[in-house]
Amino acid sequence: MSAPLAESMRRISGLLQSGDYGAAHAQLEAVLAANPGYVEGMRLLAGTKQALGEGAQAEALLRRALGIEPESSATLTTLAELLLLSGRNAEAVLLLRRALQGSPPHPRAAFLLARHYLSTGQPALALEVAAPWCEGGRADADLASLHVAAYAALGRQSEAVATYRRLLTHAPDNPVLSHTLAVALNAARLPAEAERIARQTLLRSAPTAALHYTHARSLLALERFDEAELALRECVKLDPRRAEAHDRLAELIWMRTGDIVEATRCLDQALEKLPHDDALRGTKAALLQGAGDARAAFACLAERAARPDCHPSMLIRAGLAAMDFDPAAALELAERALRALPGNHTARKLLCAAYLGLGDGGRALTECATLLTATPDDQYLIAMQTTALRLLNDPRYESFCDYDRMVLSMLIETPRGWADLGSFLSDLAAHLAPLHNPHGHRLLYQSLRRGTETTQDLSRSEDPVIQALFRAFAAPIARYREYIGQGQDALRRRNRGATRFNGAWSVRLRSDGYHTSHVHPRGWISSACYIQLPESMRAGRTAEGTLSFGAPGMLTTPPLPAELSVRPETGLLVLFPSYFWHGTLPFHSDQPRLTVAFDAVPDSGGSGS
Repeated sequence: MSAPLAESMRRISGLLQSGDYGAAHAQLEAVLAANPGYVEGMRLLAGTKQALGEGAQAEALLRRALGIEPESSATLTTLAELLLLSGRNAEAVLLLRRALQGSPPHPRAAFLLARHYLSTGQPALALEVAAPWCEGGRADADLASLHVAAYAALGRQSEAVATYRRLLTHAPDNPVLSHTLAVALNAARLPAEAERIARQTLLRSAPTAALHYTHARSLLALERFDEAELALRECVKLDPRRAEAHDRLAELIWMRTGDIVEATRCLDQALEKLPHDDALRGTKAALLQGAGDARAAFACLAERAARPDCHPSMLIRAGLAAMDFDPAAALELAERALRALPGNHTARKLLCAAYLGLGDGGRALTECATLLTATPDDQYLIAMQTTALRLLNDPRYESFCDYDRMVLSMLIETPRGWADLGSFLSDLAAHLAPLHNPHGHRLLYQSLRRGTETTQDLSRSEDPVIQALFRAFAAPIARYREYIGQGQDALRRRNRGATRFNGAWSVRLRSDGYHTSHVHPRGWISSACYIQLPESMRAGRTAEGTLSFGAPGMLTTPPLPAELSVRPETGLLVLFPSYFWHGTLPFHSDQPRLTVAFDAVPDSGGSGS
């Protein structure tokens, strides 16, 4: 490389690092005009064109570069990444495999291939790709994190922890290994140790965006929110493109302020510099929809979604927003996404929801049947299936939603150590109160409105009063399982062996608070237990605050009303299938409505509740 060319490339590299893609683009075109066969220049210009939204021109440049150097692992990897972004996965995988066979193999190819396999539900293949790099000490933190994610997707979190403990004993000063051990500990739900190791790694090595993000995840799990916010701000300062960090940061700011403009300010600043970054724009739309403004979420994506070369993931995200107010638009977006990605599970779910919104129960039912063959226990899919059956007046609906045989209400027993149930519930309410957001703002992406929800898994709490509550749940769960019996339907066929809790939380609603109708996609048996109620509910004088079943939490044609209501009572536990649509009516009182809820699932490991 000549001295003038080297100087030009150094200058261009600085422009790219600062995000000035327009200036970099102009200078790269000048470089290539003077050096038409310069492959590295073609690759960088292609990346710049892609950042500026010129995907087709970027692809043409990369194919031209491959014509000059057919086995360039860097160019193969860059082209494959572009193809993945446009949904052409099959060709991209072939190119990534070629890049991994190159001399030397390209590490970015390993990352992209492992990430692709994880995102398409093939964790064993992701593990196969990542393991040689990670266990050979050649992986960066991003690839090592995918290695851990593959273990976790296979339910082998403890193996990931053991692997990185072992690797770290041979290289105790390696910051990538200590960082990845923290990632593995987070995946294994050991946030205290993960936080300590991440903090020590930050002190001993050059901080990276990925390390700050791992530290933030540990702090979030420990509910050290102020420290987590600082860590996330450091993360996005170092890497403004890290969409998941922007998402977590916005959630934290929303919890404190309830102001979506303030919550997304940092993300908006990143989008000003990176206006063509689809991941950031999709994150902004998801946050807007989570805050309750689906139309603004759609508007955020509409211009991009209208482009013929729009990535399928953006079409799906736009369709999810449109589904709240325009199912016909959602249907069109789902169909476009499926033309690019025929087997995409999320696009097919969107298609099914759009059919329900338009009143086409038959087509929705066909889509559900196809999707359920791959994930038969997905409670959201089962809920859409039951909704389709109800729209069609199909008698099979009654077997899915037999409220008399599938909803069971009972008072919990007074735990040992308390004189009566009332005194226990009073103590429990006092222990739950500090766990709720003191600012009074709900979590994003949740069904509650005008209230707060705890963020820790209460079934894992070390608080003896909360532990007593979960011990008190064991007998009602056993009674419910006996009550529903066994069978071949979506609920009863899983009623074998032990159960375990799969998440538990508390909700405190204030006046005008309610839950929108929803289901629990990863549950089996769901619940509501009433800890503290306003006087008006306890007196039973009103339907306010009642738990209702059957009204879908999505648009349907025609609208479908609720079919069952359960009146709250202090100490009452209500158990029901996780696929039941359920919500609560608003109430009006100066006193809060405090509940605890959990999901239970079959325990394949054999340790039950």
